[in-house]
Amino acid sequence: MARVTCAVSSRRRRKRILKRAKGFVGDRKNHLRLSKDAVMKALAFNYRDRKNNKRNFRRLWQIRINVASRTNGISYSRLIDGLTKAKCEINRKMLADMAIRDPASFTHIATTAKEALAG
Repeated sequence: MARVTCAVSSRRRRKRILKRAKGFVGDRKNHLRLSKDAVMKALAFNYRDRKNNKRNFRRLWQIRINVASRTNGISYSRLIDGLTKAKCEINRKMLADMAIRDPASFTHIATTAKEALAG
């Protein structure tokens, strides 16, 4: 009886790993054992950094809003509190975008927040 080698499935498995290692540097792109470790580590970093990306962008938006709000004479925390009291449901991403691209409308929003805090 002929020996079973499982050639199709093992070749498919190797090709899948080497395909994911495309673009890696050195032996990590074409040696199976090194590629397997590199791909596993890359996938772990990919998962981790998708979460970190969200954190980093939120921090960036907060910094941008803080700078723009201080030029309008109000701190970041007071601005957010005023917008909450004014029932203005605009998110930080949009606020940061307005602070950079449209300072006039951001000034209008800052005055709305100040009025809500005063009244």
